[in-house]
Amino acid sequence: MKLLVDGYDLLFIDEAQRVPDVGINLKILHDGLPNLKIIVTGSSSFELANQTKEPLTGRTRTYTLYPIATTELRAQYNSFELRQLLDHQLVFGAYPELFSLPNQRDKAAYLQELSASYLYRDILSLANLRYPDKLRKLLQLLAFRVGSEVSLNELSNTLQISRDTVATYIDLLEKTFVIFRLSGFSRNLRKEIVKMDKIYFYDLGIRNVLINNLNPINLCNDMGALWENFLVVERFKRNAYGGAS
Repeated sequence: MKLLVDGYDLLFIDEAQRVPDVGINLKILHDGLPNLKIIVTGSSSFELANQTKEPLTGRTRTYTLYPIATTELRAQYNSFELRQLLDHQLVFGAYPELFSLPNQRDKAAYLQELSASYLYRDILSLANLRYPDKLRKLLQLLAFRVGSEVSLNELSNTLQISRDTVATYIDLLEKTFVIFRLSGFSRNLRKEIVKMDKIYFYDLGIRNVLINNLNPINLCNDMGALWENFLVVERFKRNAYGGAS
């Protein structure tokens, strides 16, 4: 391994969770070549953590990269241009590739391919899901419920699967950076614990393509939900990148 990295100051490994025994090999490199900087990326915190957590304990710093944030766009666009981009972000989301595609048809095709190849192929490969066909239906239900409190019991009854299975699927979708939960707030901590969560999508383009709603913003009938998800996730990105909590 020393021969492989000889002469380099930086080693970059993409989709590291696909590399056999990546954790122990990274440990050997780190301990044997302490001056070598190593950047390891993966699209799933679930699988990457499973393969690296034990060998690399105390040796890593973890960073999470989200779809393009409005704070990042400010470096390239003025306020007027940002306002022009807002409709695009609400409908097609903020995956980097989308900003370079020339038209709405190409953007829609990209999102459809992304949702099919990533949401289902990659997620289904992470766990032995008992009801894989229910995953898409669950995501669609969550997409329609953006902005509303989510009841696991209601989802369980609608999908005809157990409450525990619904909870497991939602946990998996969180670990693969598709959705995240926002707990309720109460000055009474006991009440806060039992409040139902709201669930948001990290990217609105993924949310919209799941329910086949990539219509122009003036034709959307769920503008309130889109706007709420956008504001929450942008605040989430801002806090993460700015060091706030």
